[in-house]
Amino acid sequence: MTGDAPTGPIDWAGLVRSGLGKSFWLFVAFAAIMAIVCYLVLGPNAFEDALGRNTELLTGVLPRVVAAQLLAGFVWVLLPRERLSAFLQRNRGRRALVIAAAVGAITPGGPASAFPFLAILAGLRADIGVLVAYITSWALLGVQRIIVWDMPFMGVDFSLMRFLIGIPLPILAGIVARRLPLTVSFEDHEPRRDQQ
Repeated sequence: MTGDAPTGPIDWAGLVRSGLGKSFWLFVAFAAIMAIVCYLVLGPNAFEDALGRNTELLTGVLPRVVAAQLLAGFVWVLLPRERLSAFLQRNRGRRALVIAAAVGAITPGGPASAFPFLAILAGLRADIGVLVAYITSWALLGVQRIIVWDMPFMGVDFSLMRFLIGIPLPILAGIVARRLPLTVSFEDHEPRRDQQ
């Protein structure tokens, strides 16, 4: 393990650039513009109220996002990536879509846990159909949301009917994603061992 650790100082600016990306800074710019509009149109009291509410939201969500990112990093390091990648290569048909839909349905938590796992799947070179089937299943068929939200508010009959009707949708979404003439590429920032 001694040869695997990076040596030298950490390039924090490069890490921030590659980790946040252009879309993050686009949202930051949009948020700043909306803050200025809020201050000019609604006044300083509304601006301070909105800033206070957003600060509460940020302090509530940020620890979960950090924990989910750390967990995803540990999972990425601990996973037998070669074996999982070979498994994904062997199961590239509809079976892979069914497996992805099943895993998406049982993935607990919100976007902070689902999207890091989606990034792990992308890093394992899962095809676009598997990625779409996983995230669609997580969004539509999440078992924890059915237990926590659907059943208490809508009852068992409605929850069961919604779940059963939704079962084929992630698989159909994966099939459609595979047939679309779009290409998706994912950058691999991890240096190969022969480059270290």
